[in-house]
Amino acid sequence: MPTLLLRLAGPMQSWGTTSRFDERDSQLEPSKSGVLGLVCAALGRDRTEPVDDLARLRMGVRVDREGLLMRDYQTVKPPYLRASGTIERKDAIVSRRYYLADAAFLVGLEGEDRSLLDAMDSALRDPVWPLALGRKAFPPAAPVWLEGGPVELGLREALIGAPRIASPRHEDRAALLRLLLEHPTEGAMRFDQPLAPFAERRFGPRHIATEVIDVPV
Repeated sequence: MPTLLLRLAGPMQSWGTTSRFDERDSQLEPSKSGVLGLVCAALGRDRTEPVDDLARLRMGVRVDREGLLMRDYQTVKPPYLRASGTIERKDAIVSRRYYLADAAFLVGLEGEDRSLLDAMDSALRDPVWPLALGRKAFPPAAPVWLEGGPVELGLREALIGAPRIASPRHEDRAALLRLLLEHPTEGAMRFDQPLAPFAERRFGPRHIATEVIDVPV
């Protein structure tokens, strides 16, 4: 089954799955909803359009360089408009926002429809809308697409066999790499599986199985 590999590397990334109100979290690796959102931006697919074809793809992530989890914050001073439509004139809001610094991920998307993967690869090379690593303020530091396009390998084989996309930090040069693969029944549960167009913000669970692998530098 063919697999499309993506390079997600940049000085700042954020892959939240449980953000609520003024707290914006980030997982330690890309979320499926975030990666498919990036693909939709490349394709020019509006947030109100269905994403069923993309959601059926099986995703895996190889962590070539672990990100450093950092916290930033933003403030909104009164007066400001609340979601209820009322105007708040008293206290300022402090929004805590987490992100990964200096991370590099190799992401694989596996599917039966080779034409869909080819269309995604073509769109990533010439995106309709700007691409971002989880938030609009976090652009990629290198092209997301890789030479050669989709490969005729399964998800695990493609991720294990590809060369590293980033050098490790000095203290991690001898460390093994984490490999996270979507699994039908086993592993940790993540609530980042799109169930409807992104405008509806409906996400379901999926399982992630984790292992460690050795990929030479």
